[in-house]
Amino acid sequence: MGLSKRESRKRIHKRIRKKINGTVNKPRLCVFRSNKGISCQLIDDRSGNTICSASHKDVNGNFENRTEQAKAVGKLIAEKAGSNKINHAVFDRGGYLYHGRVKALADAAREAGLNI
Repeated sequence: MGLSKRESRKRIHKRIRKKINGTVNKPRLCVFRSNKGISCQLIDDRSGNTICSASHKDVNGNFENRTEQAKAVGKLIAEKAGSNKINHAVFDRGGYLYHGRVKALADAAREAGLNI
């Protein structure tokens, strides 16, 4: 019997994490996606600290769909990163396909000034 969707994503995420690493100057932008919403964090892997985070719960407004919600979260994380004097980040898609909401979040963060 094959792996469940969740186990498969965790395995892919482990493989991704072997290759990318976040620092203080260039933290890792980690994405988590659920059925209800999306959240992300800027993480310094050397010290193990979360620099800042953004979630669908932090964004006010009624959205037509979850893709619009993800764009708002991407814009919010870029603003928080800018206030912490962070211009660059390494994108960690968290084992999800770079498509749909994950891509919308990354593109919105880029448009708001975060270099990924």
